[in-house]
Amino acid sequence: MYEKYRKPLFSLAYRMTGSVMDAEDIVQEAFVAYGQLPDPGDIRNERAFLYKIVTNRCLDLLRSSARQRELYVGPWLPEPLMDDASAASEDPSEAYMRRESLSTAYLLLLQQLGAVERAVFLLREIFGYAYDEIAGMVGKSEANCRQIYRRARGSIHYDPSRSPAVDVADRQIKRFVGALAQGDTGTLLELLSDNVVFLSDGGGKVMAAQKPVAGVRAVAQLLQNLLRMYEGKFTLSFHNVNGLPGIRLVVEERLQYIYSFDFAGEQIGNIYAIANPDKLKHVPIEDRDLP
Repeated sequence: MYEKYRKPLFSLAYRMTGSVMDAEDIVQEAFVAYGQLPDPGDIRNERAFLYKIVTNRCLDLLRSSARQRELYVGPWLPEPLMDDASAASEDPSEAYMRRESLSTAYLLLLQQLGAVERAVFLLREIFGYAYDEIAGMVGKSEANCRQIYRRARGSIHYDPSRSPAVDVADRQIKRFVGALAQGDTGTLLELLSDNVVFLSDGGGKVMAAQKPVAGVRAVAQLLQNLLRMYEGKFTLSFHNVNGLPGIRLVVEERLQYIYSFDFAGEQIGNIYAIANPDKLKHVPIEDRDLP
């Protein structure tokens, strides 16, 4: 049962919380709770029971951490999910939607929803539950869940057609890195959208911009300055980050930045850099193969 449900339960918890570590803990708690039932055989639908536990654990966590989020230093970004290939065996159209719904841009849109709205939306939109099942999971009426879903659906403005195919995105990101390394400002300006935004999450613990940097020239200048600052001190590698091509930058084998990207057509529309060490405990530097 653990092998059957672990990945989809983690997928829900991660989308709900934006935290790899919290999602892993919540899934473990769900299976422990199931194992402690006096008679698990009385559960007619073990899948729905586990999803209900995970959903409610996520709601509890989000309510308890709301104040902490308000006091967060600088932009908040979800913990990166590295090299996730869990969708490889799915139906191609379903795998595409699941990959897009793991992207940093999509997860940030989910953060605009209230906790219950997020749960109802995900259970319906991504995991395909019926409204009567969702009602039992979140403690609302079926009619209320329909209303919540419609409201949430109307506020999530995400167009996956803006994103290029994965191989195109991968090629563009490698061109982007090459242009930075060569000081090719012309190519850099070509690859970045005029309205590109750079968000950096250091959580007040490492050096990072505490406000978004917007505009193609401002972002290009910032990136070129960072490259000069760390010249000869960093190692860069390419990875899947949240289901899409991304970058891992390790500075002097002690500080790391995980970059993910959002595209506007074939241009980079947003750049997300996560450096808060508390959010990168699940990707320790010593476990990686430095090229």
